[in-house]
Amino acid sequence: MPEDSIEHINFEEINDLAISKPLVSHMYTADPSAHVFNGKIYIYPSHDIDAGIPFNDNGDHFGMEDYHVFSMEDISSEVVDNGVALHVDDVAWAEKQMWAPDAAHKNGKYYLYFPAKRANGIFQIGVAISDSPIGPFVPEKEAIKGSYSIDPAVFEDGDGKHYIYFGGIWGGQLQKYRNNQYNQNNEEPLADEKALGPIVALLRDDMLEFAEDPKEIKILDENGNEILAGDNSRRFFEASWVHKYNEKYYFSYSTGDTHFICYAIGDNPYGPFTYQGRILNPVVGWTSHHSICEVEGEWYLFYHDSSLSKGVTHLRSMKVTKIDYLEDGSIITIDPYGIRRLID
Repeated sequence: MPEDSIEHINFEEINDLAISKPLVSHMYTADPSAHVFNGKIYIYPSHDIDAGIPFNDNGDHFGMEDYHVFSMEDISSEVVDNGVALHVDDVAWAEKQMWAPDAAHKNGKYYLYFPAKRANGIFQIGVAISDSPIGPFVPEKEAIKGSYSIDPAVFEDGDGKHYIYFGGIWGGQLQKYRNNQYNQNNEEPLADEKALGPIVALLRDDMLEFAEDPKEIKILDENGNEILAGDNSRRFFEASWVHKYNEKYYFSYSTGDTHFICYAIGDNPYGPFTYQGRILNPVVGWTSHHSICEVEGEWYLFYHDSSLSKGVTHLRSMKVTKIDYLEDGSIITIDPYGIRRLID
Protein backbone atom coordinates (compact mmCIF):
# COMPACT_ATOMS: atom_id res chain seq x y z
CA MET A 1 0.00 0.00 0.00
CA PRO A 2 1.48 3.37 -0.96
CA GLU A 3 2.63 5.61 1.87
CA ASP A 4 0.18 8.35 0.89
CA SER A 5 -2.75 6.12 1.93
CA ILE A 6 -1.55 5.04 5.37
CA GLU A 7 -3.62 7.62 7.24
CA HIS A 8 -6.70 5.56 6.33
CA ILE A 9 -5.32 2.29 7.69
CA ASN A 10 -6.39 0.66 10.92
CA PHE A 11 -3.15 -1.13 11.77
CA GLU A 12 -4.70 -3.35 14.42
CA GLU A 13 -7.13 -4.61 11.78
CA ILE A 14 -4.36 -4.95 9.19
CA ASN A 15 -2.23 -7.00 11.55
CA ASP A 16 -5.21 -9.22 12.37
CA LEU A 17 -5.88 -9.78 8.65
CA ALA A 18 -2.26 -10.28 7.65
CA ILE A 19 -1.53 -13.77 6.35
CA SER A 20 1.81 -13.82 8.19
CA LYS A 21 3.45 -12.12 11.14
CA PRO A 22 6.91 -10.52 11.26
CA LEU A 23 9.64 -13.12 11.60
CA VAL A 24 11.43 -10.88 14.10
CA SER A 25 10.24 -7.84 16.04
CA HIS A 26 13.33 -6.76 18.00
CA MET A 27 14.67 -4.87 14.98
CA TYR A 28 13.47 -3.79 11.55
CA THR A 29 14.43 -6.01 8.62
CA ALA A 30 13.66 -5.82 4.91
CA ASP A 31 14.48 -7.32 1.51
CA PRO A 32 14.90 -10.87 2.84
CA SER A 33 17.02 -13.17 0.65
CA ALA A 34 16.43 -16.73 1.82
CA HIS A 35 18.46 -19.86 1.10
CA VAL A 36 18.75 -23.40 2.37
CA PHE A 37 22.38 -24.26 3.10
CA ASN A 38 23.18 -27.70 4.53
CA GLY A 39 19.54 -28.35 5.37
CA LYS A 40 19.02 -25.12 7.34
CA ILE A 41 17.28 -21.88 6.36
CA TYR A 42 19.37 -18.71 6.31
CA ILE A 43 17.91 -15.26 5.65
CA TYR A 44 20.00 -12.31 4.51
CA PRO A 45 17.94 -9.10 4.88
CA SER A 46 18.83 -5.45 5.01
CA HIS A 47 18.68 -3.83 8.46
CA ASP A 48 16.38 -0.82 8.58
CA ILE A 49 17.20 2.05 10.91
CA ASP A 50 15.80 5.53 11.36
CA ALA A 51 18.59 7.71 9.97
CA GLY A 52 16.55 10.89 10.39
CA ILE A 53 16.52 11.63 6.66
CA PRO A 54 13.28 12.89 5.04
CA PHE A 55 11.47 10.68 2.51
CA ASN A 56 12.43 11.27 -1.13
CA ASP A 57 12.32 9.42 -4.46
CA ASN A 58 16.07 8.72 -4.32
CA GLY A 59 15.61 6.63 -1.18
CA ASP A 60 18.05 8.65 0.91
CA HIS A 61 15.95 7.82 3.99
CA PHE A 62 17.02 4.18 3.63
CA GLY A 63 20.23 4.71 5.59
CA MET A 64 21.11 1.10 6.47
CA GLU A 65 24.60 0.49 7.89
CA ASP A 66 25.03 -3.25 8.47
CA TYR A 67 23.73 -6.77 7.89
CA HIS A 68 22.51 -9.42 10.31
CA VAL A 69 22.06 -13.04 9.24
CA PHE A 70 19.04 -14.94 10.56
CA SER A 71 18.62 -18.72 10.69
CA MET A 72 15.79 -21.22 11.13
CA GLU A 73 15.93 -24.97 11.67
CA ASP A 74 12.73 -25.32 9.64
CA ILE A 75 10.03 -23.09 8.23
CA SER A 76 8.03 -22.95 11.49
CA SER A 77 10.87 -22.81 13.99
CA GLU A 78 12.19 -19.91 16.04
CA VAL A 79 14.19 -17.34 14.10
CA VAL A 80 17.71 -16.80 15.43
CA ASP A 81 19.52 -13.49 15.02
CA ASN A 82 23.18 -14.36 14.57
CA GLY A 83 24.36 -10.79 15.03
CA VAL A 84 26.22 -8.36 12.81
CA ALA A 85 27.76 -10.14 9.82
CA LEU A 86 29.14 -7.07 8.03
CA HIS A 87 29.20 -3.32 8.77
CA VAL A 88 29.75 -0.48 6.31
CA ASP A 89 32.75 0.65 8.37
CA ASP A 90 34.48 -2.61 7.41
CA VAL A 91 34.12 -1.94 3.68
CA ALA A 92 37.00 0.20 2.43
CA TRP A 93 35.28 1.42 -0.75
CA ALA A 94 31.79 2.05 0.70
CA GLU A 95 30.48 5.12 2.49
CA LYS A 96 26.79 4.45 3.22
CA GLN A 97 23.47 2.82 2.35
CA MET A 98 23.99 -0.93 2.62
CA TRP A 99 20.84 -1.88 0.73
CA ALA A 100 19.35 -5.28 -0.16
CA PRO A 101 21.94 -8.12 -0.15
CA ASP A 102 22.07 -11.75 -1.22
CA ALA A 103 24.29 -14.73 -0.47
CA ALA A 104 25.68 -17.81 -2.22
CA HIS A 105 27.63 -20.93 -1.30
CA LYS A 106 30.40 -22.69 -3.20
CA ASN A 107 33.14 -25.13 -2.21
CA GLY A 108 32.72 -24.58 1.51
CA LYS A 109 32.78 -20.78 1.28
CA TYR A 110 29.91 -18.34 1.68
CA TYR A 111 29.66 -15.13 -0.31
CA LEU A 112 27.65 -12.05 0.67
CA TYR A 113 26.83 -9.70 -2.20
CA PHE A 114 25.75 -6.19 -1.28
CA PRO A 115 25.24 -2.72 -2.79
CA ALA A 116 26.56 0.44 -1.20
CA LYS A 117 27.28 4.01 -2.19
CA ARG A 118 30.82 5.19 -2.70
CA ALA A 119 31.89 8.63 -1.45
CA ASN A 120 30.94 10.03 -4.88
CA GLY A 121 27.32 8.95 -4.36
CA ILE A 122 27.40 6.16 -6.97
CA PHE A 123 26.20 2.66 -6.08
CA GLN A 124 28.38 -0.37 -6.72
CA ILE A 125 28.15 -3.99 -5.65
CA GLY A 126 30.64 -5.63 -3.35
CA VAL A 127 31.31 -9.14 -2.14
CA ALA A 128 32.44 -10.44 1.25
CA ILE A 129 33.55 -13.98 2.17
CA SER A 130 33.13 -16.26 5.17
CA ASP A 131 33.66 -19.88 6.18
CA SER A 132 30.22 -19.80 7.82
CA PRO A 133 26.79 -18.92 6.44
CA ILE A 134 26.27 -16.56 9.39
CA GLY A 135 29.59 -14.73 8.97
CA PRO A 136 31.32 -12.63 9.98
CA PHE A 137 32.07 -11.76 6.35
CA VAL A 138 35.35 -10.24 5.21
CA PRO A 139 34.84 -7.84 2.30
CA GLU A 140 37.04 -7.57 -0.74
CA LYS A 141 39.02 -4.33 -0.78
CA GLU A 142 37.25 -3.08 -3.89
CA ALA A 143 33.80 -3.38 -5.42
CA ILE A 144 33.21 -5.91 -8.19
CA LYS A 145 34.72 -4.50 -11.39
CA GLY A 146 32.02 -3.30 -13.77
CA SER A 147 29.25 -3.51 -11.17
CA TYR A 148 26.64 -0.81 -10.70
CA SER A 149 23.19 -0.08 -9.32
CA ILE A 150 21.56 -2.16 -6.56
CA ASP A 151 19.77 -5.36 -5.48
CA PRO A 152 22.20 -8.17 -6.30
CA ALA A 153 20.62 -11.63 -6.42
CA VAL A 154 22.64 -14.77 -7.15
CA PHE A 155 21.14 -17.85 -8.80
CA GLU A 156 22.93 -21.22 -8.90
CA ASP A 157 21.91 -23.29 -11.91
CA GLY A 158 21.93 -27.07 -12.03
CA ASP A 159 25.34 -27.15 -13.71
CA GLY A 160 26.93 -25.30 -10.80
CA LYS A 161 27.25 -21.97 -12.61
CA HIS A 162 26.28 -18.86 -10.67
CA TYR A 163 24.58 -15.83 -12.22
CA ILE A 164 24.21 -12.46 -10.55
CA TYR A 165 21.21 -10.24 -11.30
CA PHE A 166 21.05 -6.59 -10.33
CA GLY A 167 19.57 -3.17 -11.06
CA GLY A 168 16.97 -0.72 -9.86
CA ILE A 169 15.66 2.55 -11.26
CA TRP A 170 15.16 5.87 -9.45
CA GLY A 171 17.39 5.74 -6.34
CA GLY A 172 19.02 2.59 -7.68
CA GLN A 173 20.51 4.66 -10.52
CA LEU A 174 19.93 2.10 -13.29
CA GLN A 175 18.44 4.83 -15.50
CA LYS A 176 21.86 6.49 -15.64
CA TYR A 177 23.39 3.51 -17.48
CA ARG A 178 23.28 2.36 -21.08
CA ASN A 179 25.43 -0.58 -22.24
CA ASN A 180 27.11 -0.65 -18.79
CA GLN A 181 28.27 2.97 -19.11
CA TYR A 182 27.27 5.74 -16.68
CA ASN A 183 26.09 9.11 -17.93
CA GLN A 184 24.59 11.62 -15.51
CA ASN A 185 22.38 12.98 -18.31
CA ASN A 186 20.64 9.66 -18.92
CA GLU A 187 17.10 9.31 -17.58
CA GLU A 188 14.28 6.76 -17.74
CA PRO A 189 12.91 6.05 -21.22
CA LEU A 190 9.71 7.80 -22.25
CA ALA A 191 6.41 6.02 -21.59
CA ASP A 192 6.11 4.71 -25.17
CA GLU A 193 9.73 3.49 -25.27
CA LYS A 194 11.05 0.12 -24.13
CA ALA A 195 11.49 -0.14 -20.38
CA LEU A 196 14.93 -0.57 -18.89
CA GLY A 197 15.61 -4.19 -18.09
CA PRO A 198 17.45 -5.75 -15.16
CA ILE A 199 21.08 -6.79 -15.63
CA VAL A 200 22.67 -10.26 -15.49
CA ALA A 201 26.23 -11.57 -15.56
CA LEU A 202 27.82 -14.96 -15.11
CA LEU A 203 30.11 -15.00 -12.08
CA ARG A 204 33.69 -16.18 -12.33
CA ASP A 205 34.54 -19.54 -10.75
CA ASP A 206 36.04 -17.76 -7.74
CA MET A 207 32.70 -15.91 -7.23
CA LEU A 208 34.51 -12.58 -6.84
CA GLU A 209 34.15 -10.98 -10.29
CA PHE A 210 32.03 -11.09 -13.42
CA ALA A 211 33.08 -13.68 -15.99
CA GLU A 212 31.59 -11.59 -18.81
CA ASP A 213 30.22 -8.17 -19.61
CA PRO A 214 26.83 -7.67 -17.95
CA LYS A 215 23.81 -8.03 -20.23
CA GLU A 216 20.40 -6.40 -20.14
CA ILE A 217 17.46 -8.78 -19.76
CA LYS A 218 14.35 -8.43 -21.90
CA ILE A 219 10.93 -8.84 -20.28
CA LEU A 220 8.28 -9.50 -22.93
CA ASP A 221 4.51 -9.17 -22.98
CA GLU A 222 2.11 -11.88 -24.16
CA ASN A 223 2.70 -10.86 -27.79
CA GLY A 224 6.49 -11.14 -27.57
CA ASN A 225 7.04 -7.38 -27.43
CA GLU A 226 9.28 -5.74 -24.85
CA ILE A 227 7.30 -4.17 -22.01
CA LEU A 228 7.19 -0.39 -22.27
CA ALA A 229 8.43 2.11 -19.70
CA GLY A 230 4.91 3.49 -19.23
CA ASP A 231 3.50 0.08 -18.33
CA ASN A 232 4.11 0.72 -14.62
CA SER A 233 2.14 -2.29 -13.42
CA ARG A 234 4.39 -4.72 -15.33
CA ARG A 235 7.72 -3.06 -16.06
CA PHE A 236 10.84 -3.82 -14.01
CA PHE A 237 11.69 -1.40 -11.20
CA GLU A 238 13.99 -3.32 -8.78
CA ALA A 239 14.34 -6.48 -6.63
CA SER A 240 15.43 -9.17 -9.11
CA TRP A 241 15.12 -12.81 -8.09
CA VAL A 242 15.44 -16.04 -10.08
CA HIS A 243 14.34 -19.54 -9.17
CA LYS A 244 13.81 -22.67 -11.23
CA TYR A 245 10.60 -24.69 -11.20
CA ASN A 246 9.86 -27.65 -13.49
CA GLU A 247 12.90 -26.80 -15.61
CA LYS A 248 11.65 -23.28 -16.28
CA TYR A 249 13.42 -20.12 -15.10
CA TYR A 250 11.21 -17.75 -13.12
CA PHE A 251 12.38 -14.15 -13.00
CA SER A 252 10.50 -12.16 -10.34
CA TYR A 253 10.78 -8.50 -9.48
CA SER A 254 9.14 -5.41 -7.99
CA THR A 255 7.25 -2.86 -10.08
CA GLY A 256 8.14 -0.12 -7.59
CA ASP A 257 5.62 2.71 -7.77
CA THR A 258 2.72 0.31 -8.45
CA HIS A 259 3.85 -1.94 -5.59
CA PHE A 260 3.48 -5.40 -7.16
CA ILE A 261 5.79 -8.40 -7.10
CA CYS A 262 5.49 -9.84 -10.61
CA TYR A 263 7.08 -12.72 -12.48
CA ALA A 264 8.06 -13.76 -15.96
CA ILE A 265 9.22 -17.15 -17.29
CA GLY A 266 12.04 -18.08 -19.64
CA ASP A 267 14.07 -21.01 -20.91
CA ASN A 268 17.54 -19.94 -19.75
CA PRO A 269 19.14 -17.67 -17.12
CA TYR A 270 19.58 -14.80 -19.58
CA GLY A 271 15.98 -14.66 -20.72
CA PRO A 272 14.10 -13.31 -22.48
CA PHE A 273 11.38 -13.76 -19.89
CA THR A 274 7.69 -13.57 -20.76
CA TYR A 275 5.45 -11.79 -18.26
CA GLN A 276 3.00 -14.09 -16.47
CA GLY A 277 1.36 -12.15 -13.66
CA ARG A 278 1.60 -11.09 -10.05
CA ILE A 279 2.95 -13.07 -7.14
CA LEU A 280 2.20 -10.54 -4.39
CA ASN A 281 -0.29 -7.69 -4.22
CA PRO A 282 0.72 -4.42 -2.53
CA VAL A 283 1.84 -4.41 1.08
CA VAL A 284 1.79 -1.65 3.69
CA GLY A 285 4.72 0.66 2.94
CA TRP A 286 6.09 2.00 -0.33
CA THR A 287 8.53 -0.79 -1.16
CA SER A 288 8.05 -4.45 -1.98
CA HIS A 289 11.02 -6.80 -2.14
CA HIS A 290 11.18 -10.56 -1.90
CA SER A 291 12.92 -13.88 -2.42
CA ILE A 292 11.60 -17.35 -3.28
CA CYS A 293 13.05 -20.44 -1.63
CA GLU A 294 12.28 -24.14 -1.71
CA VAL A 295 12.17 -25.75 1.74
CA GLU A 296 11.60 -29.50 2.08
CA GLY A 297 9.73 -29.72 -1.21
CA GLU A 298 7.51 -26.68 -0.64
CA TRP A 299 8.01 -23.18 -2.01
CA TYR A 300 7.93 -20.05 0.09
CA LEU A 301 7.83 -16.31 -0.54
CA PHE A 302 9.94 -14.24 1.84
CA TYR A 303 8.87 -10.58 1.73
CA HIS A 304 8.41 -7.53 3.95
CA ASP A 305 5.88 -4.90 4.91
CA SER A 306 5.72 -1.85 7.19
CA SER A 307 2.74 -2.87 9.32
CA LEU A 308 4.80 -3.32 12.51
CA SER A 309 6.05 0.28 12.25
CA LYS A 310 2.51 1.45 11.39
CA GLY A 311 3.35 2.37 7.84
CA VAL A 312 6.81 3.92 8.14
CA THR A 313 8.22 3.02 4.74
CA HIS A 314 11.86 2.71 5.81
CA LEU A 315 11.10 0.62 8.93
CA ARG A 316 10.04 -2.75 7.58
CA SER A 317 9.63 -6.30 8.85
CA MET A 318 10.38 -9.51 6.97
CA LYS A 319 7.71 -12.17 6.64
CA VAL A 320 7.17 -15.52 4.92
CA THR A 321 4.20 -17.26 3.31
CA LYS A 322 3.69 -20.34 1.18
CA ILE A 323 3.55 -20.20 -2.63
CA ASP A 324 1.10 -22.34 -4.60
CA TYR A 325 1.50 -23.31 -8.27
CA LEU A 326 -1.19 -24.37 -10.68
CA GLU A 327 -0.68 -27.37 -12.98
CA ASP A 328 0.47 -25.11 -15.84
CA GLY A 329 3.27 -23.69 -13.67
CA SER A 330 1.59 -20.35 -12.97
CA ILE A 331 1.76 -18.93 -9.45
CA ILE A 332 -1.43 -18.10 -7.56
CA THR A 333 -1.39 -14.42 -6.61
CA ILE A 334 -1.07 -13.77 -2.88
CA ASP A 335 -3.05 -11.07 -1.15
CA PRO A 336 -1.03 -10.15 1.97
CA TYR A 337 -4.14 -9.09 3.92
CA GLY A 338 -7.51 -10.81 3.96
CA ILE A 339 -8.03 -13.37 1.20
CA ARG A 340 -5.25 -15.93 1.57
CA ARG A 341 -4.80 -16.68 -2.12
CA LEU A 342 -6.36 -14.71 -4.94
CA ILE A 343 -6.22 -15.88 -8.54
CA ASP A 344 -5.59 -12.70 -10.53
